[in-house]
Amino acid sequence: MATVPDSTDLIQPSKRGGRMSEDAAVEEVPVWLEVNGRPIVTWMCTPDLLEELAIGWLHGEGYIDSIDQVHLRPCATDLGFWAEVPEERVLAVQGEGRRSVLASGCGAVSTFLADPATIEAQPARGIVPEVEQLRALFKALFAKGERYKDTGGIHAAALVDAASQELVAHAEDIGRHNAVDKSLGAALLARRPVQGMGLLVTGRISAELAFKAARAGLAYVATPSVPSTLAVEIARRSGMILVGRAVSAHPQRHGAR
Repeated sequence: MATVPDSTDLIQPSKRGGRMSEDAAVEEVPVWLEVNGRPIVTWMCTPDLLEELAIGWLHGEGYIDSIDQVHLRPCATDLGFWAEVPEERVLAVQGEGRRSVLASGCGAVSTFLADPATIEAQPARGIVPEVEQLRALFKALFAKGERYKDTGGIHAAALVDAASQELVAHAEDIGRHNAVDKSLGAALLARRPVQGMGLLVTGRISAELAFKAARAGLAYVATPSVPSTLAVEIARRSGMILVGRAVSAHPQRHGAR
């Protein structure tokens, strides 16, 4: 599926002597999604892995639980998708009484307010890797960051397989929530169960990001940055663990005990 625009007008990052160029820029384009004929969201995002982005977002918002519940069609003349999902899922999402809020992540507009009170309390879901293992995982994540090497202005995310402790479904995007959706969407498209996996992100863990991870049934989310207080409360209720300052000598664990 061709999801990258053919335009040559986009500024392409260049490197000089192996270092970032002063005129390097990160690609950013609008991509729209309609669900059952209704305009739902427009992302400002990096134009690749767009099918993964759409599937991951639909999952995170509660429209689908699996790839079998959606028929996704790309627009041939524009960057956008039409999604068909069971109408009862749309009604269920609408019934949650979500309010449009300006999220804390990269200026993204969320379609819901991540209220911890809507999450049923659950026991801890899994085990977080030890300090050295977390450092090794983040080293592998940074090594995969081609756009980061070119521009420095990009976020990344990747799932961590609980059995092999290897990265799966790596994605980069100008928005960290988009990178998370792309990672989750890639796993869903591959019909790979994500429940119990870990998630690495390069930016802070906001409430919206924690809510996506909790809905997916992830065991933990780790970042070199820190989580927000609302994200910590979401993690505590959902049985998930958040790891802040994950590449430091003393990572901070929040949430489930």
